[in-house]
Amino acid sequence: MNTADPNIDRVVDAPSDNFVYRVLPRWLWPHAQLARWDRPIGWQLLMWPCFWSSALAANALAAEGRLNVPLFIFHLVLFFVGSVAMRGAGCTYNDLVDHDIDNLVARTRSRPLPSGRISRRNAKIFMVVQSLVGLGVLLCFNGFSILLGILSLAVVAIYPFAKRFTDWPQLFLGLAFSWGGLMGWAGLQGSLSLAAILVYVGAVAWTIGYDTIYAHQDREDDALVGVRSTARLFDRDTKIWLMGLYGLTLVLLLSAFLSAGAAFPAIIGLFVAAGLFAWQIKVLDIDDGAQCLALFKSNSRVGLIIFLGLVAAIPFA
Repeated sequence: MNTADPNIDRVVDAPSDNFVYRVLPRWLWPHAQLARWDRPIGWQLLMWPCFWSSALAANALAAEGRLNVPLFIFHLVLFFVGSVAMRGAGCTYNDLVDHDIDNLVARTRSRPLPSGRISRRNAKIFMVVQSLVGLGVLLCFNGFSILLGILSLAVVAIYPFAKRFTDWPQLFLGLAFSWGGLMGWAGLQGSLSLAAILVYVGAVAWTIGYDTIYAHQDREDDALVGVRSTARLFDRDTKIWLMGLYGLTLVLLLSAFLSAGAAFPAIIGLFVAAGLFAWQIKVLDIDDGAQCLALFKSNSRVGLIIFLGLVAAIPFA
């Protein structure tokens, strides 16, 4: 172990003051980096559609006088734990699939697998452990939700390969990352509805938008190694596409809220989110990698605001 340089065991695009580097022993760092614990934005973005859908279902149940508040809160805890575990398992799987590609891209070359700080065998074991945690969370839900969660694995399995056969890998990420838009409603209601489907599709559009911004960091390297993305596809028209994608997100979420009878605080949350979307589009510079990363991360605030609006609407149901 090299103790002379504290940065040698880190990845270049993770904050150096993260708890991973302050609390965990150094031998655990490669595992934490595989799971992206040093970059919490991923599990946050995975979690928000779960929270939106669950809170929207809570609004609908409150209007009928059937809301079980402790169960709603318990489900939020489960979605938090499940998001951290399954995002970590997904990232580990993605890194195993992209091992060779990551070694060719400047931003990803310092990750544990291409840098040789963890073996493929240990990475696979860690992926299984995280998946078992996710399975434990899933088994806490009703039978319909368990079946729905299992179905999501098909999309999750395809996503890492999408950049090899389509210019729209962000669509496949959206299909996987937005699954919580169905799960939250199903967890409380035991079924699906138009409102849940609208949340899901809206979250897919949102994911394509924010991950396009993220992908602009690697646009030049991706072109050299043949990795496809919406960042390369949209290129200088990215702002126009973002207007459409973010606009579609807002329209679909508004339709979902109205369909489920959510009260005015939920609508106010959407208006605030619309302002944040407009700001992202206005200031975006696709040639500034650091800014692209910052704007990508700002979407967690969007998710939080929409969720808080839905929670604030529950007493008015």
